[in-house]
Amino acid sequence: MASKDDTQAKAPPETRNVVQFLRSSKSGMKIRVGALNGKRVDYFKGKSAVKALLSPAYAKVKNVPKVTTEAEAEALLQSSIQYAFYLRVDRGAPTGSSISPRHVTVVPQQQFAQDAYFVWLYEGSQWTTYAGGLLMVALMLAAVMFPLWPPVMRLGVWYLSIAMLGLLGAFFGLAIIRLIFYIITVVVASPGIWIFPQLFADVGVIESFIPFWEWDVPKKKAGKKKKAKAPAGASPEEQLANNGGAFIEEVGDESPEQSRPGSRSARVEEVPDVDS
Repeated sequence: MASKDDTQAKAPPETRNVVQFLRSSKSGMKIRVGALNGKRVDYFKGKSAVKALLSPAYAKVKNVPKVTTEAEAEALLQSSIQYAFYLRVDRGAPTGSSISPRHVTVVPQQQFAQDAYFVWLYEGSQWTTYAGGLLMVALMLAAVMFPLWPPVMRLGVWYLSIAMLGLLGAFFGLAIIRLIFYIITVVVASPGIWIFPQLFADVGVIESFIPFWEWDVPKKKAGKKKKAKAPAGASPEEQLANNGGAFIEEVGDESPEQSRPGSRSARVEEVPDVDS
C-alpha cells in the first residue's frame, strides 16, 4: 500500500500549487484543531476552502487552475482528495472540556461538500521551521561560548546592553514625569495638560512625540444634524432635498366635518325591535 508521501508526490504541479496556497496564511481559511488517533491535527470546513479559491488572493497565484464559480472550486477540491493532501472527516465530541479539540475520524466516502470537514495531512513548506530551529541553536551556542568571544565583541555587547537598558529607563522615566506633570496641571490649570499625548497611542515612533503638549479635553461625539426646514415658498424639488428625500405636502385647513375620516365617525341609531 502506498504511503501518504508517495501519494502526494504523484500530484501534478498545478494541484500542489493549489494545496500550498490553501495551506498558507494567504488563503485566509479558518483552521480548527482536532484530535485524530490521539494526535493533534488541523482541519477546515469545505465552505472555507471554496471561498479561498474564489478570493482575489488566489487569482494572483501563478500556475494554478482558473476558478470563477463555486462549481469549479468544488470540482477542483474534489480532484485533489485523491492525492491525500486532505481527507474528509466526521467531527465528534471534545476530547476534554467544551473548549478542547474535538475528535475527528476519517470517513470511507471521500466526497467533497461545503458543509463537511477535512483534515490536513499536508504540512506545507517547512523551510521556515528549519531556519528558525537553526537560528535558535546558533544563538544558544553563541551565548554559551560568550567567555570565548574576543574582547572587542564582548565590549560591544556590553555597550549595546547598557544602551538598551538606558533607553528603556528613559521611556519609563518620561512616562512617570508626564503623569506627575498632568496631576499638577489638573489641580493648577484644569482640565490638565498632557506632555506627549500620543506617547502610548497606536502610531509611529515619530508621531508618538507630536504634539509636544495638549489639553486633556474629552472629544465630543458628533451628534445628529438637525434637518433644515424648507422655506414657505420653496419648490417641490427644494422641499425634497431639505427633507432628506421625503416630500412633505402642506394641506390647507378644512372644516372638522370634511377632515374627519369616514372610518372614524360613528353614528348611533335606535333600531325598533322587529319582534315587538
